[in-house]
Amino acid sequence: MLKSMRVGAAGTPVAGQRCGLIAIVGKPNVGKSTLMNALVGQKISITSRKAQTTRHRITGIHSQGATQFVFVDTPGFQTRHNNPLNRSLNKTVLGAVGDVDLILFVVEAGMFNQADAKVLALLSKDIPTLLVANKLDQVTRRADIAPWLQEMQQRHKFAEFVPMSAKNAKDIERMLGICEKYLPEQAWWYAEDELTDRSEKFLASETVREKLFRLTGDELPYTSTVVIDKFEEEAGRGKQKRLLRIAATIVVERDTHKAMVIGDKGERIKRIGMETRVELEKALDCKVFIEMWVKVRSGWADDEARVRSFGYQ
Repeated sequence: MLKSMRVGAAGTPVAGQRCGLIAIVGKPNVGKSTLMNALVGQKISITSRKAQTTRHRITGIHSQGATQFVFVDTPGFQTRHNNPLNRSLNKTVLGAVGDVDLILFVVEAGMFNQADAKVLALLSKDIPTLLVANKLDQVTRRADIAPWLQEMQQRHKFAEFVPMSAKNAKDIERMLGICEKYLPEQAWWYAEDELTDRSEKFLASETVREKLFRLTGDELPYTSTVVIDKFEEEAGRGKQKRLLRIAATIVVERDTHKAMVIGDKGERIKRIGMETRVELEKALDCKVFIEMWVKVRSGWADDEARVRSFGYQ
């Protein structure tokens, strides 16, 4: 169960406490959200094989011992299309890396291309940065990693190299131990059971979007999005759990995309709704009733006003 989705006041300061902001950055689809969820210990940020899954600055909080880690997952920095949606995503990245205590620059182990270089160029030399060589489990020739790391040190003065797999629990524990050294001694910002600063409504929207992308694969353009039209909470009676009533609209750019999302006899959208309901009920410890519609809004990602109206700044 997701312990809390609401920000509360931090507890009484304790001597020796550490707390700080850690930005997770990298090009699209290098495993930033998977890493974030593993570091927090619960699913906070949605994941899929489709690039550009994460579109917002999402904070995940992990409290352990005397240290509170405040991780910031960011969208992958966009270099392909200069439209209002991508400009919004890049603005989110730039805002996240400017005022943190530590940066985790995530790349695929043994690889570095122009998209990685453009993200690296954004990073301040005054903020400690760890090179997180993710997906180490997918590297077939481990002997190639050492010369690659030497080459990476020439590109940026990294504080440390961390070859790892976000799916390996021991690697995650090691990463937390490394991050702890870079956080300042100060009182915690959040209560011990806080996991994120995002609302349940936001989580509902993101969960629908994740299921949408996972169940449509590469067929559906990344510009598809989700808008929550209704989010109402009803208290449970007696021992019954509270009920969330959610109405969501999936926005696509073409009629063919709409048909794809709905599926044959409505089977695909039913499955999107079912998987969303199951995941939210588990995460929020409640009953969920969700309705979904699909609407066509051609060219919305190129329309600055509409991009803002859909929740992108």
